[in-house]
Amino acid sequence: MATKIIPPAFITKAEEIYDKSYDPKVARGLLRFLKPYYGRTLGALVLMIIVTAAAVSGPYFVKLAIDNGITARNPTALRNSMLAYLAVSIVQLGFNYWRVRIMSRVGQHILYDVRTAMFAHLQKLSLSFYNRYSVGRVITRVLNDVGTLREFVTWAVLAIVRNLLGILGVVVAMLALDFKLSLLTFAVLPFMVWATLAFRKLARKNYRKVRSAISWANSVLAENVNGVRVVQAFSRQNHNYKNFSEYINRYFLETSLDAVWVASLFTPVVDVLGALATALVVYIGGTAVLGESITAGVLIAFVLYIDRFFEPIRDLSRRFDTLQSTMAGGERILELLDTPIEVQDADQAVEMSPILGAVRFENVAFHYSDDPTLVLDQINLEVQPGEVIALVGETGAGKTTIVKLLTRFHDPTAGCVRVDGVDVRTVTQRSLRRQMGMVLQDSFLFNGSVKDNILFGKLNATDAEVVAAAKAVGAHDFIVNLKNGYETSVEEGGATLSVGQRQLISFARALLADPRILILDEATSSVDTQTEHAIQKALGKLLEGRTSFVIAHRLSTITNANQIVVIDGGRIVEHGRHAELLNLRGRYYELYKTGFQE
Repeated sequence: MATKIIPPAFITKAEEIYDKSYDPKVARGLLRFLKPYYGRTLGALVLMIIVTAAAVSGPYFVKLAIDNGITARNPTALRNSMLAYLAVSIVQLGFNYWRVRIMSRVGQHILYDVRTAMFAHLQKLSLSFYNRYSVGRVITRVLNDVGTLREFVTWAVLAIVRNLLGILGVVVAMLALDFKLSLLTFAVLPFMVWATLAFRKLARKNYRKVRSAISWANSVLAENVNGVRVVQAFSRQNHNYKNFSEYINRYFLETSLDAVWVASLFTPVVDVLGALATALVVYIGGTAVLGESITAGVLIAFVLYIDRFFEPIRDLSRRFDTLQSTMAGGERILELLDTPIEVQDADQAVEMSPILGAVRFENVAFHYSDDPTLVLDQINLEVQPGEVIALVGETGAGKTTIVKLLTRFHDPTAGCVRVDGVDVRTVTQRSLRRQMGMVLQDSFLFNGSVKDNILFGKLNATDAEVVAAAKAVGAHDFIVNLKNGYETSVEEGGATLSVGQRQLISFARALLADPRILILDEATSSVDTQTEHAIQKALGKLLEGRTSFVIAHRLSTITNANQIVVIDGGRIVEHGRHAELLNLRGRYYELYKTGFQE
């Protein structure tokens, strides 16, 4: 017996398809993107009404050709009927072309609007959002889910309206031609309704599994690409491939085949019901023609109308999958767009004046919105302009959280953080952060040249300023030895450079921005001792006059700090200069003896 494949445990309900095929709330949320294009959509709707009317009138002209032309042996009537049939066909073709052209452009514009809105919102979301969502899940929403929305807007919306109008027009035409034959045709509708409901139930179940597998595959793919060095370092390629292919081949492939099987089964059922209705109409109608109660033209027109009656029904059933996909994708799109931005500028926020560098934490406490456990508690710290503050403590003590509050990546849940006496929540984030620089342990470089990456914090800097910043941190020598010097292309993440080289470029980037407050978050932990000494020598001059917060695990980066602040369990347990804290033989002394000695 084959092993049963189940969805990965970490795929949440939010990533799955819910059981509603139509959700008015989601529809209203998506319609706001259609609002700028209502005029064009209305024009396409008018064209579609004309196209539908032309399609419905076609069989009637065939009836006239048979009854008034062939049966009556009237060549003129036959010619006029066929010319009229040809004319409505040309109208149908031409107007349908313009309808498709208009809605294709509208769909592409909406696709652009939704993706840019999502990208803009993602740029504003707080860091806590990215702690909860993997890269793969975010990419799935921006690419896959928006793609399903384009399909719905471009084709499905007006196709549904066209099909409904087509069915209505055909029903009216059939009833006008012959009431009894119409009722005979409609007799198969209960079976059609039963088949449609059964199809919807099976399709919904399989589609949910397929979408879950897509989300999982994107997440794992992004994770493996980002962590390819670790994968290769531990020779996990075969294991990861086997794990990935097992789910793709057995879970994704099987559920996809099940969905295809359901869809392929439904169409023949509709065709059989249509053939049954045609056979009944031809038999009963043929008998009526022989009895001269109806004309041959009426019977033939009826047979043509039967095909036009069942085709929209088949198409509507196929559109159900698109509608379901759109409602699911739309819910996920709106969920992302409606995700609150936890850190926002106050309504009366003002521009931060040029920073001098005084920083004060006043009774600051902090916990994450989804976890009431305090990360920081009763943090009181005062820093004078130009001082170097070293934050030390074990991993998870709260060091990085302190600087995140300073840069307003998070807001304290109690107390306040002041820069030059100003509560940072009362100024705009942009004006605050433009005067701060940060270098992280895991330096990230963007696609582009080395110079582009250094310019990231100050786009209007001159080439001379770029070189000066690189020289100041000891990066100039290795940069000029690269293939194209400062114009050397840097792959995503800086994969072609060493860890130390990436870190030096990050230093140059931060220093070029000329920040008034500089934050180094374990920024020298990835460089060798020789490189670190070179950096320390350069920073000794460049940090002069700047307030600096240094989180470090190396003694050389903190011994000359004006204040060393020891964090333990989210609280400040000691602070002072290096020699003073060693003499206390307290928590700092223990850290020094166990972790800081080199």
